[in-house]
Amino acid sequence: MAPPGVPPGRSWVDAYRGMSADNIKGLVLALSSSFFIGASFIVKKKGLKKAGSSGVRAGAGGYSYLYEPLWWTGMIAMIVGEIANFAAYAFAPAILVTPLGALSIIISAALAHIILRERLHIFGILGCILCVVGSITIVLHAPQEREIDSVKEVWDLATEPAFLCYATIVIAAAFVIIFHFIPKYGQTHVLAYLGVCSLVGSLSVMAVKALGIALKLTFSGMNQLIYPQTWAFTIMVAICVVTQMNYLNKALDTFNTAVVSPIYYVMFTSLTILASVIMFKDWDRQNPTQIVTEMCGFVTILSGTFLLHRTKDMVDAGGTTSLSMRLPKHADEDGLTPEGIPLKRQESLRSP
Repeated sequence: MAPPGVPPGRSWVDAYRGMSADNIKGLVLALSSSFFIGASFIVKKKGLKKAGSSGVRAGAGGYSYLYEPLWWTGMIAMIVGEIANFAAYAFAPAILVTPLGALSIIISAALAHIILRERLHIFGILGCILCVVGSITIVLHAPQEREIDSVKEVWDLATEPAFLCYATIVIAAAFVIIFHFIPKYGQTHVLAYLGVCSLVGSLSVMAVKALGIALKLTFSGMNQLIYPQTWAFTIMVAICVVTQMNYLNKALDTFNTAVVSPIYYVMFTSLTILASVIMFKDWDRQNPTQIVTEMCGFVTILSGTFLLHRTKDMVDAGGTTSLSMRLPKHADEDGLTPEGIPLKRQESLRSP
């Protein structure tokens, strides 16, 4: 008798037959995306430094970087990375693609250490190793991509009661945060802005995946552009992405990036995996061992990400740690150094 979660006639050993061709394509695209996006930050920073040496710095309101080819090279690399990430969702499940975004942090940190001479602390290196181990764990145990022959099938999945319930809760929660919590706590609690970004972001990934599948089928000869569902998903992508970017920019403008990045990664990735499990039923095609192993890999990535960010400003000499990662963005720029709280911006920083 086959174990629970495994079809009759198959053993759990048979469940580990390896990745499908689509999963491999999605994996390659996701890895390429992480490389291009991670490298783009370094190239853009080099371009900003070069432009700032001969003109007004971007941080001071200057736009001389727009005339710097190196900055545009970094921007093109980022666009290529985002396109690859978009395409990855068309081939592989979100539970495989989304967590691999952490690899861009590793690539950025490694290149910064080599090219920008920004020293990477030993614990930062350990964080990178944890991210790699977690990513490999998820890749080896990721579910196979669901076979879909029409965008109508995706629409049917999106309109099932379970996902409609999830989407309703997400939209309701986003509205409550936007109209009730952000006016009161937006400038003091980073979770207010990031809550909206993560909630709406989980829906945007599902819409992006649906649109990617439609385009993949169209390019393979089965035109999906004739279906209204394709255009409905396109509208959903536009609305969700604009909303997501708006509140992410607010978070980055208000709080330090070292605080925003890891928290946003955890919330966004967790909710995206939850949305994918509900809509595409990823775990229905896996046994309990694979599911638990995937979660362990995800937790390992989270640990590595937090460790990497937490120690990015540590130096070996003297054992001191910069407080810049603990302070809100504007406080850091003003040079103030009171006790920082990662999840909350102190009121004292807002008064003259």
